[in-house]
Amino acid sequence: MAQMDREGLTVVPEASAPLVIARAGESAGHQAPARPHRAGTFRALHSRPFRLYFIGQVASASGTFLQQTAMGWLVLKLTGNAASLGLVLAAGGVPSLLFGPWGGSIADRVDLRRLLIGTQLAFGLLAGLLWALALTGHATVPVIIALSVASGVVSIADSPARQAFISSLVTPDDLSSAVSLNGVVMNSARVVGPAIAGVLIATVGTTPCFGLNALSYIAVIVALIAIRPLSAGAKKRKATGGVLDGLKYARGRQQLWLPLTMMALVGLLAFNFSVILPVLADKTFHGNGGTYGLLTTLLSVGSVLGSLAVGLVPHPRRIYLVFTALAFGVGLIATAFAPDVAVACVTLLLTGLAAFSFVTMASTTLQLHSAPNYRGRIMALWIFVYIGTTPIGSIITGAITSAGGTRAALLTGAAACLLAAGVAALVRTPPHVDATLTDIAPR
Repeated sequence: MAQMDREGLTVVPEASAPLVIARAGESAGHQAPARPHRAGTFRALHSRPFRLYFIGQVASASGTFLQQTAMGWLVLKLTGNAASLGLVLAAGGVPSLLFGPWGGSIADRVDLRRLLIGTQLAFGLLAGLLWALALTGHATVPVIIALSVASGVVSIADSPARQAFISSLVTPDDLSSAVSLNGVVMNSARVVGPAIAGVLIATVGTTPCFGLNALSYIAVIVALIAIRPLSAGAKKRKATGGVLDGLKYARGRQQLWLPLTMMALVGLLAFNFSVILPVLADKTFHGNGGTYGLLTTLLSVGSVLGSLAVGLVPHPRRIYLVFTALAFGVGLIATAFAPDVAVACVTLLLTGLAAFSFVTMASTTLQLHSAPNYRGRIMALWIFVYIGTTPIGSIITGAITSAGGTRAALLTGAAACLLAAGVAALVRTPPHVDATLTDIAPR
């Protein structure tokens, strides 16, 4: 396997190798000519497999955030305090915290499409069970914790597999667009899901939200059955080693360890909106479910704009990571001092834009700079520092919120963002400080 030089200034050849295999009937020596490079945020949608995946994910992800919003509101009403809310929401992240990195080893060894069909079926069944329990009045806090933990177990394999699967649906030239659009899917769902949840919570309650989420998994399962990946990378991979081998691989490449380190800092203390926003709406601004849905929606609108903006950037650079982490911190500070709901809506819009510009930029960097046979493990590490830190972060944020209020929790998150930006700003790799995070341009 080809390696980078000691300073990490050269691209790993296998990370940028063409991912598209010859079509049926074409010999290795008579492959179709390469397509001309396209520009623009939406260029990955020219790929039929990615287009099918994109459509399925829109429905499923919207249902997921619909349920998360309703669950957060239900738990707050059942428990009555932010610390308990943080503990309940943390439960779903415990499996990823304990075993998340091992999910990448699974993703690097199996057929990703079949794995994803299985995980989506499991998620759908769990959502259906929650719906049934809510209908019968048995959706208690212990039940919600148990189902959250079960979902977390499924996510161990599902999360890195979804991230790695994207690279098999497009050509290398379109990978940055695909990663950006995948972020747009998730962040659009953060708009659509909470918006629908806010209306449903205010009118008919939380139970219908769980039912809609269960039904939403049908779309993505149908899409996965119909997809035929472009790349053999979606098949069983010739991966070697395990989690430790993946860690060594990441440690030796600044393109990988820097975004992971930054996300570890930011993910732990700044990405705990599911704990902060219900309390901000209910206790700080004395609102209702509609207020909570509005704040979450504005944050999500900003996140969509941030992901779309990253799609216009051909290749990530270190300075972009510094700037977006810094902007995220400033947005949290502004939200902490927002005097009312109207101002908070504006600051959360800008916070979402900066936050998910950073997330999408960092995720794109990892996808572009990791070799196919390591991508599952690298993305598992990404999920670990992004989502796997949720249990600890939720508990810390819940405790800070209970002791000092939402403003104290927001300022703590802002400090983490500023620290991450400072770490990236201090990174120096002679002779060109940005060389390790520039493009992997087609040669």
